[in-house]
Amino acid sequence: MPLHNFNSGPSILPQEVLTQAAAAIHNFNNTGLSILEIGHRTTHFVEVVTEAQQIVKRLMGLDDAYEVLFLQGGATMQFMQVPMNLLDENGLAAICDNGVWGNKAVKEASLFGPVKVVSDTADKKHTYLNKQLAIPENATYLHITTNNTVEGTQWHQYPQTHALLIGDMSSDIFSRPTAFNQFDVIYAGAQKNMGAAGVTLVVIKKEILGKINRQIPAILNYQKHIEAGSLLNTPPVFSIYVSLLTLRWIEAQGGLAAMEKQNLAKSNLLYNTIDALPAFYCPIAKEDRSIMNAVFFLTDPTLEAPFLALCKSEGMIGVKGYRTVGGIRVSMYNAMPYSSVEAFCDLMKSFAEKN
Repeated sequence: MPLHNFNSGPSILPQEVLTQAAAAIHNFNNTGLSILEIGHRTTHFVEVVTEAQQIVKRLMGLDDAYEVLFLQGGATMQFMQVPMNLLDENGLAAICDNGVWGNKAVKEASLFGPVKVVSDTADKKHTYLNKQLAIPENATYLHITTNNTVEGTQWHQYPQTHALLIGDMSSDIFSRPTAFNQFDVIYAGAQKNMGAAGVTLVVIKKEILGKINRQIPAILNYQKHIEAGSLLNTPPVFSIYVSLLTLRWIEAQGGLAAMEKQNLAKSNLLYNTIDALPAFYCPIAKEDRSIMNAVFFLTDPTLEAPFLALCKSEGMIGVKGYRTVGGIRVSMYNAMPYSSVEAFCDLMKSFAEKN
């Protein structure tokens, strides 16, 4: 039975990336060494990092005003690394709290300076995005989660702000062409759309650094990582290599325009199916629905367990909703084939007919 991997992260990778990564474990680039055992300061690995950085900039359309870093600690570390490097008592962090990850960003930023929540959508269980933001004049930066993986909302147009714009793009990075140059910092855990767990992409405009007086530990200082070319300490070599393979795959498929076309086709199919079946409903505001993570429910809650059991028996992996939200969550990242979404929609139709 074929499996359909709808996991929200770590999530599906392109088959050819898995094949290439597996081969490199035994013999990386005909060196006779495994990618797991090459020196991280050797020419072999420096070339991996350099090529990955170059592809990131090409895909994002960014110039040398930006630096590309491959760090550790996940997006969770960035919740505190961003304010540690950018925020002090004279500034203010304006943050959109549109769900689990925005709320974590609020809590971590408050350790380093004043925080103002400029959007809190808990009143409707985070099923919409409030786009009318009152950003204080003294705000150092505005932080948004561009795609709310847990709640199923996504910013389709970014807010305009006089402050620096920070984007947690962990679950929609490289899923579509977008205004990357509108941001001063972009970060993303790799394990959804650009590789394996263990590495975090950080793209940062260099001119915004060095503006605060705080003493920053070297390992958390963006400037130190830039100076060291992402090699300040031993990096997650294999995860970075898998990211390179995934970035190559994205370019070979036609880049971000091709990704968007495929992702819209998949998400439109799923949302249209949900809206057409009375047995299911999606509470997310239509204009804010995520093309990456569809969150929806069964009209009769007592049918949720039988539906999830059917999904499991039919090889539909990872569709149970996040523990604080419940319901169903279908993640449709770049590597997810249209045929898998089609199979899931057929399963929904069959279940609805029988129940």
